[in-house]
Amino acid sequence: MNAVNQAGPAAPRTPGRPARAGCWQAVAHTLADAGVRMVLGLPSDDPGLVDAACALPDLEVRIVGDQRIASCAAAGYAVARREPVVLALNSGPSFANAVAGLLEAASLSVPLVVITTRVPAEHIGQGAFQYLEQRRMVESLAGWTHLVERPEQLVWAVRRAVRLAVDGGPALTVLEIADEVTRCEVELPPAGPPVLPLRSLPPAADLDAAASALRAARRPLVVAGGGTRWSDVRGLGALADLLACPVFTTAAGRGALDENHERAFGLLGLYTTPPAGELLDGADTLLLLGSRLEETARMGWDSWRTARVVQVDPRAAAFGEGCPVEFPLLGDAGLVVDELVARLAAEPPEPDAAWSALQRRVAGAQFEHAAADFAASPVRAVLRAAGRELGDGFTLVQENGLHDIWSYHYPVLALGRESAVVCPGEQTLMGFGLGAALGAALARPDRPTLLVTGDSAFRMSVGALDALRRHGLGVIVVVLDNGGFGWPRRLRAGRPDGVLATTVWEAAAPPEEIATAFGGTGAVVDGPEALAGTLRQAAEQARKGRFSVVRVPVPDDDVPLGIRAAGH
Repeated sequence: MNAVNQAGPAAPRTPGRPARAGCWQAVAHTLADAGVRMVLGLPSDDPGLVDAACALPDLEVRIVGDQRIASCAAAGYAVARREPVVLALNSGPSFANAVAGLLEAASLSVPLVVITTRVPAEHIGQGAFQYLEQRRMVESLAGWTHLVERPEQLVWAVRRAVRLAVDGGPALTVLEIADEVTRCEVELPPAGPPVLPLRSLPPAADLDAAASALRAARRPLVVAGGGTRWSDVRGLGALADLLACPVFTTAAGRGALDENHERAFGLLGLYTTPPAGELLDGADTLLLLGSRLEETARMGWDSWRTARVVQVDPRAAAFGEGCPVEFPLLGDAGLVVDELVARLAAEPPEPDAAWSALQRRVAGAQFEHAAADFAASPVRAVLRAAGRELGDGFTLVQENGLHDIWSYHYPVLALGRESAVVCPGEQTLMGFGLGAALGAALARPDRPTLLVTGDSAFRMSVGALDALRRHGLGVIVVVLDNGGFGWPRRLRAGRPDGVLATTVWEAAAPPEEIATAFGGTGAVVDGPEALAGTLRQAAEQARKGRFSVVRVPVPDDDVPLGIRAAGH
């Protein structure tokens, strides 16, 4: 495997850069040298990382008033910006409060570096104040954890945490700095080059074999997963055209192909829009790009059990996790796609006429599900209106609640190549969306951010609204209000002994009033007349750096296609 390190030569010491520095100054300089641009967190009792980072022009510091929200924001930032981000924490409740968001970040495989502290060693085991075995809490989640107990190890450890976050999957890394080290001065070496992802290719023979298998396929199909977010896969459309095959994505892989492309058929598994399941079931060869084919991606179709599988991933551990793999290609998805395009273009495959005809029929039928008026489906009507108003070039942030799963269904909301998507991973942390939208808006303040969430998830992270106001972020929050907990209520409704009272929540203040209290604008859309105007006003506010909350009352039966197909 040929590895390419994109980093340049080491830079000379910059003017004004000290030869020695305090712990936190050294950490901040090392992060900036490594290419980190954003530090999220809260100020600690003693001056710490956020204070030192504020002194460096290359680092942006944003204070988020809740560590749980901050960890979700870090994940949203990393996905939308496609670069590493740092979350500054401290031992004890600070770290514990962030763990739920770190669970989601680990599930999403984002380059997130957590830098935290450890209490003085002399008190550990003797009732130490706010002591917590932090690394043990996250060792199953993190790609790398380390305790810095010696000052001379500090700079190395910080840079390694960034390197392994970028190249470990990407991955969550956790660096714990002992209290004794925080009180020391350390030697600060000359600035090193930024940490850029290492990109690699499989051996030529493996690429030739995979290309031959794809060329021989009569009914090939491509699945683009979350791994394509960290690679340039602009050749994917050309590859799909050469193979005359459909392209599906996982939820995290959305955006790998412009959804206006004729080969795009939306998401697979739980989020498949009928009748695209016919394509999934009919495939005889699968090309998996940056996808482990997790459980939600395998739902509702079976050809992954029997088809020949070509899998491309930079992590050896990914091969065979979700399904058997005949052709494993260890390398960068974008580079591999380009190599496959070159091989197939030199000897083009012969398209299967019946496979092409099925794709055309499915493409036309899928659009029938997008055309729904407000009375039939308020959720679909709102999503279609939002897509028209925002056009291409916005960031979509998703939850995974009962009704907002409609936002996963193409072409109810079809996203162009310039749009970005931030969604939860397999953990689907309730309340992830509002914090993630904060991070996504910080990453791309030049474009509107649209969050689609439920009323219960909104309440769980409502404190993020204060950070949206403080940082002047243009986020449009669409709250699909079913008056409680939609998933539990639906699953109980079919049971004769189901108790629905526990799933109903009557809010004292509706989301639009909460928005106003936090300094944003709020509105309710309960009919088609107000829909276009309300979303247009929200988009205008977003472009001015102001957030809006639009509440849409929805009935229990406005349920996404994938949920019905799964028998729920």
